[in-house]
Amino acid sequence: MAAVTADFSIRPARPDDAAGAVALRLVVHPYLVRGEATTRRMFAEPAPGADRIFRVAESGAGIIGLVSAFRDTRSADPGFGRVGLHVHPQHRGRGVGAALLAEAVGHLRSIGVRRASSWAAPEAVGFARAHGFEPSREMRFSGLDLTGFGDRPFVPAPPGIQVVRLREVTEEALYAADVAAATDEPGETAPQPTPYPLWRYEIWDEPGLDRDASIAAVGDREIVSFSLVMRDGDRMWSDMTATVPAYRDRGLAHLVKYAALRRAAASGVRVAYTSNDEENKPMLAVNTRLGYRPVATQVSCMAEF
Repeated sequence: MAAVTADFSIRPARPDDAAGAVALRLVVHPYLVRGEATTRRMFAEPAPGADRIFRVAESGAGIIGLVSAFRDTRSADPGFGRVGLHVHPQHRGRGVGAALLAEAVGHLRSIGVRRASSWAAPEAVGFARAHGFEPSREMRFSGLDLTGFGDRPFVPAPPGIQVVRLREVTEEALYAADVAAATDEPGETAPQPTPYPLWRYEIWDEPGLDRDASIAAVGDREIVSFSLVMRDGDRMWSDMTATVPAYRDRGLAHLVKYAALRRAAASGVRVAYTSNDEENKPMLAVNTRLGYRPVATQVSCMAEF
């Protein structure tokens, strides 16, 4: 049942809301790449184990707001959750964000989450503070014009390393590399490996995963570095580029991301986006070397319930 507030209503998101949600995201955060197929699946089959909800705010103008709330199963703290909130700029200041945020916080409390994080654009930090979310750390979003990138020269791998497309590796091998590489990733809480069912949902079975542009570096018959490309038409998102600890400081992150961007550009991708925590200096350096330029920042805001 929809909750009616003033001249808009709030209700659970449905699969046929995907187009409206994508259009809203393009206005609010044009650098976030998530297509209709991915969004439709998220609304129809929420990620396993996360107790995730999606709520939309709609008016005569269509979908004007969207919120998600879920338990962060990557965190070592079982009481830690996340909130994602989008409100169309033309419909702010009417209580849309506050109503959606109340839905999210109510859900998190109901599943035992007592601390949560939400990303806010700098101009929205005041709103976050007014609702009990305090700024903590910064995320940098960067973009790269891929015009001509597909014509750049091929860069050979170092001895003992083979560069392959993602479709040439197994999901077990990629998951093992992901677990090894991601457990020291900067963040608000101590990380732990992504549970396999959630990883498979978000990565291996993701509709937007481009298995031809995504690249893995293999050494000693194991994946030692990889760069994943999530694609929506002529736009892409570098979902993760990582190297297992034993193979770091050899230039492999640059190698696989360069190869992934080159293949993506050759297949028609025009612009690439990515994000990095402010503390992830090595990956920020890789992106700068590749030609990425900052397009936006968001601030992580934390609240306790």
